[in-house]
Amino acid sequence: QVQLVESGGGLVQAGGSLRLSCTASGRAFDTYAMAWFRQAPGKEREFVSAIAYSGENTYYADSVKGRFTISRDNTENSVWLQMSKLKPEDTAVYYCARLESSYYYRGAKVDYWGQGTQVTVSS
Repeated sequence: QVQLVESGGGLVQAGGSLRLSCTASGRAFDTYAMAWFRQAPGKEREFVSAIAYSGENTYYADSVKGRFTISRDNTENSVWLQMSKLKPEDTAVYYCARLESSYYYRGAKVDYWGQGTQVTVSS
């Protein structure tokens, strides 16, 4: 069983920055791609960013490209999401996820989810 524990959410003013962290338990962290999703009130959960098993390939939703950076350290079983130039529309619960594959592709399936961390951006 894999557990994903997120931290780093909070309240920030528009234009500010936050760094989300996700630490995974269990083995084979370095085999799987990792991703961040978010869900705003009244909206469906949406893809934000992903990183391949080795960290060499990263992927971003158009809405966050150029503002967010995903990274990972397989020696620490951790993945991070550095969020900059935050906007009120970035307000959501952010979820860390482990993908079933080593690389991200559209429609890639998630096999484990974290509990989520709230990010609120005030205008």
